[in-house]
Amino acid sequence: MSKKKLTNNESTFYNDIRTILQEAREKTYKFINSAMVETYWLIGRRIVLEEQKGRDRADYGANLIKNLSIALNVEFGKGFSVANLWNFRQFYLIFPANEKLYTLCRELSWSHIRLIMRIANSKIREYYLKEAKTRGWSVRQLQRNINSHYYERLLSSSDKKSDLISVKDNKKKNTRDFIKDPYVLEFLDLPENTELKESTLERSIINNLQAFLLEIGKGFSFVGRQLRISTETSHFYIDLVFYNYLLKCFVIIDLKTSKLTHQDIGQMDMYIRMFDDLKRGENDNPTIGIILCSDKDDTVVRYSVLKTSEQIFASKYRLILPTEEELKAELERELHLIEEQQGRNGK
Repeated sequence: MSKKKLTNNESTFYNDIRTILQEAREKTYKFINSAMVETYWLIGRRIVLEEQKGRDRADYGANLIKNLSIALNVEFGKGFSVANLWNFRQFYLIFPANEKLYTLCRELSWSHIRLIMRIANSKIREYYLKEAKTRGWSVRQLQRNINSHYYERLLSSSDKKSDLISVKDNKKKNTRDFIKDPYVLEFLDLPENTELKESTLERSIINNLQAFLLEIGKGFSFVGRQLRISTETSHFYIDLVFYNYLLKCFVIIDLKTSKLTHQDIGQMDMYIRMFDDLKRGENDNPTIGIILCSDKDDTVVRYSVLKTSEQIFASKYRLILPTEEELKAELERELHLIEEQQGRNGK
């Protein structure tokens, strides 16, 4: 039996009803999720209060939760394992009375919260809570960003070494707060220890543009690839061009599959000057250039315009997710270099 073709009025009517139902489902999901998160927090609080009554008995807490798990599973079914009840308890202990953070928790799923609770540093927990909410990170995206030390990589390029919570919270937006070092591009699925053509890297980024936008950070929108800028005598092509609506400026990226050289820096300096002259709008801030390279030489960085420029940045990229030890060593190296530069500048 063929499907009846709807008239324009019938189609509009059907779409209106569908929108109403979809919005109702979304509201219901949010309400249920918020109620679940609140319930888990309240259970955690009640467990802690009960534990405090038996604080003189070392095994009281463990037996309390074990017995509670048995009772709840009998009456309410699965979902109240010993491990889950310990998580509820930890949830309350981590967010006991902070109204602001607790409100954020209610707007995220329990899966988000369980990932964030594993982070020991309270400032980093707060950062991921805010970013997961404001940027709508899925659980998978959140886990990937935690595992790739998203926060720490931002901090390594920031002028503020101790208190980076959210760029959105800063009255004056600092360019360095938007630049990571290194960038982790494991989603490109490219081998790291083989010779790689810049055209292959660029094509892979374009094919995974959504993931790349999530990795490079807040406020970026894609403008174009191999964008031509021309003078009276020559044509030049910029690998990737973005616009950042928070910084209110263009961001141009030059891809280098080899170690950074002073020629690369000079080329980017020229690109920025030309782009500002030929493409920058009247209300745009100065263009930012990022040289994305496979490796950097500290000497080149130290004795080039990178040391003082607020428009040119060089960041490494990694094509596989580094281990925690590797990334920690790399971040410490970058922080040491920045502190050394600031010391030379008398900051």
